Amino acid sequence: MPDPTAVAAVAETGSVGTAVDTGNIVAADYFQSYSVVGLLAVLGVLFVAVAFGAGRLLRPIVPTPEKLLTYECGVDPVGEGWAHTQVRYYVYAFLYVIFAVDSIFLFPWATVFAAPGYGGTTLVEMFIFLGFLAVGLLYAYKKGVLAWT
Repeated sequence: MPDPTAVAAVAETGSVGTAVDTGNIVAADYFQSYSVVGLLAVLGVLFVAVAFGAGRLLRPIVPTPEKLLTYECGVDPVGEGWAHTQVRYYVYAFLYVIFAVDSIFLFPWATVFAAPGYGGTTLVEMFIFLGFLAVGLLYAYKKGVLAWT
């Protein structure tokens, strides 16, 4: 932000030289704030690098055949690495996305709807949005996902 006394001096004398100096001061303040952010970023990266380096230097390295085996949940792996999964689980993920997206967009919409001048437009937009979500819910209903067995 320019110095008020320098701006007043420019207005009185008409000299541009003072305004250029003030501009340099403003630019220096602007880049100084970025240099603080850059310094913190460098310190953060340095801290992580030192922590990982210390961990690598201090840990014991004693490989044994048992340590080199694949391990999952206390059970030795048997068979191939590929496992078959049910394709129907995508529908559950689809339903989650429908309800998560619905809840994420309804709260901001309610705040905009309350603002003056946005009532009719936001109401139409929200009904279009809810229509899309209703189509997804109808699709899940037609697939039989919503039936409790």
